[in-house]
Amino acid sequence: MKNWSSEKISVLALVLLITGAIDSIRNLPGTALFGSTLIFFFIFSAIIFLIPVALVSAELSSTWSEEEGGIYSWVKNAFGENVAFFTIWLQWINTLVWYPTILSFIAGTVAYLINPDLAQNKYYLISVILVVFWSLTFIGLSGLRTSARFAGFCAIVGMIVPMGFIILLALIWLIKGNPVAIDLSLPNLLPQWKDSQSWVSLTAIMTSFLGMELAAVHVRNVRDPQKNFPKAMFFSVLLILFTMIFGSLAIAFVLPKEQISLVDGVMRAFDNFFQAYHLNWLMPILVFLLLLGSVGSMINWIISPAKGLLMAAKHDFLPQFMCKLNKHGIASRILIVQALLVTVLCSGFLLFPSVNAIYWLFTDLSTELYIMMYVLMFIAAWRLKGKFPLLKRPFAIPGGKIGYYLVCILGLFGCTITLIVGFIPPEQSMDVGGAAHFRRVFSLGIIMMLLPAFLLYLRKIIVTRGRLKNEY
Repeated sequence: MKNWSSEKISVLALVLLITGAIDSIRNLPGTALFGSTLIFFFIFSAIIFLIPVALVSAELSSTWSEEEGGIYSWVKNAFGENVAFFTIWLQWINTLVWYPTILSFIAGTVAYLINPDLAQNKYYLISVILVVFWSLTFIGLSGLRTSARFAGFCAIVGMIVPMGFIILLALIWLIKGNPVAIDLSLPNLLPQWKDSQSWVSLTAIMTSFLGMELAAVHVRNVRDPQKNFPKAMFFSVLLILFTMIFGSLAIAFVLPKEQISLVDGVMRAFDNFFQAYHLNWLMPILVFLLLLGSVGSMINWIISPAKGLLMAAKHDFLPQFMCKLNKHGIASRILIVQALLVTVLCSGFLLFPSVNAIYWLFTDLSTELYIMMYVLMFIAAWRLKGKFPLLKRPFAIPGGKIGYYLVCILGLFGCTITLIVGFIPPEQSMDVGGAAHFRRVFSLGIIMMLLPAFLLYLRKIIVTRGRLKNEY
């Protein structure tokens, strides 16, 4: 079977691909909602999650640089193709749940040019989501090089520029002595450990860190991957941490907690700044930039998980007609099925009374599924160290075996906390219909996302047995 595209991309393109997929201004309202404690949780989450994921992904991708599939290849080498399939399924299916959140941000941003009240209209959001997602799917079908260039341009113009701009506006706000909506005194920087709502912010922050390992599927598309891939990961981590912490604070400075909307919180913050500085004429330009950034961030998420799923398809977990590649080396049928499923998932916007609650449900569900995948990744990393002790590792986590295993333990610790916290419904500024209703819908969502994987696994067993029976 023909392999996925072998087009080469630069280190800078990879950094922009990573940061464009992970570092999104869309995530800022969700983290700003938790005020001054967000500083603690960002640093805490980076230590127990972002850095471990980056280090493990860098070592494993450089070690298995001759294999495609990223996390699928790592788990397959550790535990076999069956566990690898469930791992890549979790990576793929969580993105289907995640797409409506970033697309609703796009819809909320567009609404500011038409009528800001539309940002809270479910049917408007669904319409925009479907139009944008299908358009992006067709861009993804055009090939990796085209998609990487488009994503890189969007990351610079539509993510880094607006993120730096809102941080600059907040800095000017502080210098001018304007009132700040949060208390930055030392006691308020630490969370109230016994208050479950303090820990809900961990979900929002972990969500903003998901996807670092996605870049590993492109390791063969980078020149001199043993040297350049870890370098790209390092710069990506620094850029993500800096922009997310200060970008979140910028929103928290000017918007009281009760005024932060997850869909259009960014626009409200910019609106406050622009009114204070008499810069309202910049709003249409800003909307255009934010739309570019959001659209670009989705390109890697549309292509990379589907690329990993293709590896599973080659081992009979999916019907063979799903494995067909187009002339650009893209698994076109997987992308089309992906778009159809997102269309169905949009009905989820009718499950809760408020847009904030719907947005949180999709975000929380996506995070929970993705964290399950990370649990398997860290366990596989632990297993690979013992299974292949003599294998050359061009990039190795500092500290030898002790450092390696410590990083895996930290990652598993962070994943465990996030899985537990995911079942705690947010109470601030969101009508989720009660804790019991939230947990029922949330648990049902997890079951529905996992069920197809088990059915496909059973299908493979039946097909394999039938093939062996025919051979004899």
